[in-house]
Amino acid sequence: MGKTFAEKVLARKAGLTDAAAGQIVEVTPDLGMSHDNTAAIRRIFARLGLDRVKEPGRFVVILDHVVPAAQVQYAENHKDIREFVREQGIRFYDVGRGICHQVVVEEGLARPGDLILGADSHTTTYGALGAFSAGIGRSEMAALWATSKLWLKVPTTLRIELSGRLPELVCAKDVILYLIGKLGADGALYRSVEFAGPLVEGMPISERLVLSNMAAEMGAKSGYIAPDEVTFEYLKDRAQGDYEPIYPDPDANYEEVLRFDLSDLSPQVACPHTVDNVVPIEEVAGKCVDQVLLGTCTGGRLSDLRLAAEVMGGRPVAEGVRMLVLPASREVYVKAAEEGLLKKFAEAGALVLNPGCGPCLGAHQGVLAPGEVCLSTSNRNFKGRMGSPEAEIYLASPAVAGATAVTGEICDPRSLS
Repeated sequence: MGKTFAEKVLARKAGLTDAAAGQIVEVTPDLGMSHDNTAAIRRIFARLGLDRVKEPGRFVVILDHVVPAAQVQYAENHKDIREFVREQGIRFYDVGRGICHQVVVEEGLARPGDLILGADSHTTTYGALGAFSAGIGRSEMAALWATSKLWLKVPTTLRIELSGRLPELVCAKDVILYLIGKLGADGALYRSVEFAGPLVEGMPISERLVLSNMAAEMGAKSGYIAPDEVTFEYLKDRAQGDYEPIYPDPDANYEEVLRFDLSDLSPQVACPHTVDNVVPIEEVAGKCVDQVLLGTCTGGRLSDLRLAAEVMGGRPVAEGVRMLVLPASREVYVKAAEEGLLKKFAEAGALVLNPGCGPCLGAHQGVLAPGEVCLSTSNRNFKGRMGSPEAEIYLASPAVAGATAVTGEICDPRSLS
């Protein structure tokens, strides 16, 4: 029986000739990533009695969660992090560079065949480039700083094969919401998910990243897409160093193989207060909103901004609605400005904010008051996620966000075309 991608990559990173699902292996990652939580990780690291990170070149720190600092405590943490990375010689991207998951990809730090471990649950994002990437805890990251090694359990693998051609104004966000709705929030718990099939192969990197990112919302350890010419072309002038892609064997032993033809998929919406509470947009159309968030690591890329602006079609943001636009990175921000997208949003009455996570984590830049309703392109809608636990968060695509912003209610973007 052949091997899955997870079995092959973790065997290689453990220095073994073979590994099987369920086996515990000691691996050395190619990259370890942390963000604003680096300050807390540093305190754990200090309790180990160590002064120096063993191999600082293996790590990157990106400030993105509360940027610029909204309170003194955040400013103190940022100051602490800046001092630490300077002392240790760790690669560092300060406030304004962008969301960690977008920056790692743009900077060519995620490559096919890599093992990437990050102190953030959505580290699964880099599987879109053919890496095995997984979220870990703060204590585990501190241990990686100390030893460059970590124990991992080789996961079983769920293969999801997608076919068909998506209808107009339906995109990867709709696809992954539909899958999460079908599988449930624990449908891929500690499994490696392989996304495959002609529908996936036809997606650009920006769309593939959405699938891998939100694999975390079905409990997955990683979300892999086999690297191909689309991947290699994207990395041609970005990849930091050489890489060696790893592919599953044709006769790999999958725990389960699921197949979906999505030719008739409609825009999908995740309703409060769980990501797997997913319905077709027809079931929630007309729900009035107070805020629309266009951005985050699942909706702030250049293609997302273009799509939302296209749907808005020069219409103004509806009266009584706040529309927040957060490009995922400085690179996206600059390109969006060059294309005139930011001007279009501003003229429509939207508030264009700096690159970063913004209100997604409920710390600043647009938290919700009790009773308010937000339509967001982000990846989580837990109670209290974006402010008051008495607020409601609906998750949808950039196209739905654009339509909702100009109508003031959850709106099928196809009705405006």
